[in-house]
Amino acid sequence: MDEPVSISDVIAGLPGPYQPRDLATANDAVVRIARFDGKFPWHQHEEDELFLCWDGTFRVEMDGRPPITLHPGELFVVPRGLRHRPVAASPAHALMFERPETKQYGN
Repeated sequence: MDEPVSISDVIAGLPGPYQPRDLATANDAVVRIARFDGKFPWHQHEEDELFLCWDGTFRVEMDGRPPITLHPGELFVVPRGLRHRPVAASPAHALMFERPETKQYGN
């Protein structure tokens, strides 16, 4: 990575909801961004997943736990193995920090 990444430019080029784009890789993690709009399917991962709300608001629903609502500048980590899904009533954008091999719909 030789140049800064414009998150605003990447957001403008996203093709639709829940179609993430990789922004950068650092150490053993990839930084992804996606537009959240509506309900994503329930899934789980074999690793933790960090969500950082960039704009808008969305909630993370989890099995057996109350949902967490995130606003711009807030982050939350879903522990590995916990079934979850992001839900947004209106478009929002989030950065996700995860391993490069993490599957979008879970393991």
